[in-house]
Amino acid sequence: MEEVFDFLKNRTQVNFVATVSGDKPSLRPFGDPVLFNGKIYMLTHKSKQVYQQMQANPNICIVAYDEPSDTWVRIHAKAVDDSDNTEAKQAIIAEFDWAEEAGYTLNNPDFAALYLADATAEIRDSDGEIKWQGSF
Repeated sequence: MEEVFDFLKNRTQVNFVATVSGDKPSLRPFGDPVLFNGKIYMLTHKSKQVYQQMQANPNICIVAYDEPSDTWVRIHAKAVDDSDNTEAKQAIIAEFDWAEEAGYTLNNPDFAALYLADATAEIRDSDGEIKWQGSF
């Protein structure tokens, strides 16, 4: 998991999260993940369609590309809503100096904290060769 987190956090600027909207795929950019208590977290607002899609079907795919090394990561996971976990939310807020200004506060019921569970991941090079794979 550390290899995947490092790839998402330090080697890429944008991670693309795929969900399902009805019977169609939906893809959008996400920012930095947060590592807390051995889990990779992401944040969003509960009012966004991405959150509603993850509640309807928690199976997601994340893809990110690192241009300097010409490698990419693909993660299949379940997005688990952990929005009642105040400690996780505090860790997320502490990670980003912009979080509170963007409405990510402990008293905001719209602040969603989700972590990746039952994840499988692989990092591949431009030739499709697996450089790392694992599950967490």
